[in-house]
Amino acid sequence: MPSIVCNMLYMLCVLYMFTSKYSNIVNTMQVLTFTNRKGGTGKSTSAWAVAHCLAHSGHRVLLVDCDPQMNLTQALPTISQDKSLTQILDGSLSFPQAMQSVGTNLWLVPASPSLAAAEKLLGTDAMYPLAFKNPIGDLHKLVDFVIFDTGPSPNSALAMAAITASDRVYIPTTPEYFAFNGLESLLDLISRIQKNFSPGLRVGGVFLTKYAKSYRKSLHHQFVEVMQQHSSLSSLLMESTIRDNVSVAEAQVNQQSLYDWAPQSAALQDYEALTQEILHKK
Repeated sequence: MPSIVCNMLYMLCVLYMFTSKYSNIVNTMQVLTFTNRKGGTGKSTSAWAVAHCLAHSGHRVLLVDCDPQMNLTQALPTISQDKSLTQILDGSLSFPQAMQSVGTNLWLVPASPSLAAAEKLLGTDAMYPLAFKNPIGDLHKLVDFVIFDTGPSPNSALAMAAITASDRVYIPTTPEYFAFNGLESLLDLISRIQKNFSPGLRVGGVFLTKYAKSYRKSLHHQFVEVMQQHSSLSSLLMESTIRDNVSVAEAQVNQQSLYDWAPQSAALQDYEALTQEILHKK
């Protein structure tokens, strides 16, 4: 009888360890940032579209608008400006208190007109890169993904804080010289953040926007070939590319998702493919 009891206790312990481990895996929150040194590459649009794709597939997603230009905030349903990223930075609100619903499974911490001044103040704090890293821990039971959208300067205080808090950074880029030119320095910045503040940080991938293999602009294809042969970039270049599509701008102006505005659009097909690649990329 004692041996039977011991065996049962052993099995219960194994079951507990397995279920606890599995539970942690299921409840692990992932933090993603979309960034680039150049404007117009599709950072805000990609954050917006990928968040909608994740939410549509059942994941709970929080978007955080770290760009004082407020493009992401303006592309989503209008919400209160009294609960914004500024209030998180000044300590009057936590992330859970500031998040507001903008759709099924989708929440937003908006940018506000006061964010530019708040960012300048944040930059005076010697520990500003860690501004989000610990506070977002309060979200792990509420959401599955946190997605930061940043402004066009990764060296800005808000972008640095977002990258430092992230698990993975995704870099949208157009196949043009000026967009390509800053990628190496951006990768170097991410590497330094990883070394000094966030050992678990990694680049999830670089993906092309306003591009498709079927496009006839030979210069674009030449830049893609250069990226594919580049020692640092080739392993990071993702399979998914995002075609230029007017449906994106129309949906954003009307503060609707692509699922509501243009469910058959090429843009939605491309962003769904990108989202799946993000989910399954090791």
